[in-house]
Amino acid sequence: MPESPFALFLDIDGTLIEHQAHPEGIAVDDELRDLLVSAGEAAGGALAFVTGRSVAMVDRIFAPMAIPVAGLYGLEHRLTHGGEIETADEPEDVAAVAEAMQREFADASGVYFERKGPVFAVHTRAAPEAFDAVKASAEAALARLPTGYRIVAGNAGLEFMPVGALKSAAIDRFLRIEPFKGRVPVFIGDDVSDESGFEFVNDIGGLSIRVRPRGETEAHYALPDVAAVRQWLAEIIVPETIKSRRTGSLRATDRAG
Repeated sequence: MPESPFALFLDIDGTLIEHQAHPEGIAVDDELRDLLVSAGEAAGGALAFVTGRSVAMVDRIFAPMAIPVAGLYGLEHRLTHGGEIETADEPEDVAAVAEAMQREFADASGVYFERKGPVFAVHTRAAPEAFDAVKASAEAALARLPTGYRIVAGNAGLEFMPVGALKSAAIDRFLRIEPFKGRVPVFIGDDVSDESGFEFVNDIGGLSIRVRPRGETEAHYALPDVAAVRQWLAEIIVPETIKSRRTGSLRATDRAG
């Protein structure tokens, strides 16, 4: 860990909680809630989720907690604990693409569609054999969206999202306000969509950690799985651990893949 005061920015799926075939199939245990409370206290209150999930879904999953969160890759925010939520609506063009793809793959078992305002996700974790067909359809549909939309393919599916939906921008926004301001950022994530966050954190002298990295990554350190993330967070809660260990149980990543 940095010896200076730090701020924690945490992805959720694949980082704090194991991925599930269905995005709503995850559950949060009391042990994780307690861990997040303690980690937030160790960070002086500077702990936030930075996730592709909507803020509303994060709140359902982690209820009754109301942690600061950047949802939809920074298109939605709750900047303070328990504060007001800035939401983002679904544009008509995105709704039309979503409805067309839902009709096209209506009979594809295991393919799940998640409509998150301006972000539209197609999950294929339960149907990996369908990914190529989904990707081809998505690439054809992209032409029907306004300029400024892109497709980001991840570990088990893909998402349509505006080019401005970047975790780097979300982290930067938090770092401009208290209690995050002036602290060294620590960002933990596990997917392609987290790479902009890793790069940004590296550029400003922070700590970037990718969970279960596959190939090349901008993250400087790695943890093997969700259990290791939780263990590492538990270690930083103890003041003596922060003083005696700079990177806990991290290992350096192979930047060359």
